[in-house]
Amino acid sequence: MKFYISFGQVHTHSINGITIDKDCIVELESETKRGAHEKAMEIFDGVFHNVYEKLPNMDYFPRGVIKI
Repeated sequence: MKFYISFGQVHTHSINGITIDKDCIVELESETKRGAHEKAMEIFDGVFHNVYEKLPNMDYFPRGVIKI
């Protein structure tokens, strides 16, 4: 299943040279929402805002979806 991770106003990460911040959503694949949350905790050192089961309103994320 696909899950979507959002980031707070001051949460900025760099993954393989790609900037992850408040202006984008990260797409993760996991079997469960809990699994997606655990994966996000590991990848982003616990620094993110939320895990969504459905794509949130993209009007708030001008950089779009980044798949990792």
